[in-house]
Amino acid sequence: MASTACFMIVSKNDIPIYEAEVGTVPKKEDAAHQHQFILHAALDIVQDVAWTTSAIRFLKAIDRFDDLVVSVYVTAGHTRLMLLHDSRNDDGIKSFFQEVHELYIKTILNPLYLAGSRITSSHFDTKVRALARKYL
Repeated sequence: MASTACFMIVSKNDIPIYEAEVGTVPKKEDAAHQHQFILHAALDIVQDVAWTTSAIRFLKAIDRFDDLVVSVYVTAGHTRLMLLHDSRNDDGIKSFFQEVHELYIKTILNPLYLAGSRITSSHFDTKVRALARKYL
């Protein structure tokens, strides 16, 4: 697993609907805020690339901050799955995104899920963290 990893799902309206620190480094209080800031700053770059096509795409290393890299997976509905990491495992990151995307689709198809709202399911969170341990 990457020693630093922060994962976020951002709706097409730029609203974060899920956030998780999935790295193995002990959290510092300001590190989580810094990770969120880096991911939000990368949204402009993602938006420039994402609106050029409607296909699902895996965007490798779209932004860098010190030794951290931002990788993004854009769904057909322009939902962005964003990962801040210090890993060089592109195949593992792509597999992580694909499986989380499947999990995300199952979640939004739930009739009890309100479209565009935060994902607060403990089951979803547990699965995402397990996928992070498996692939990152």
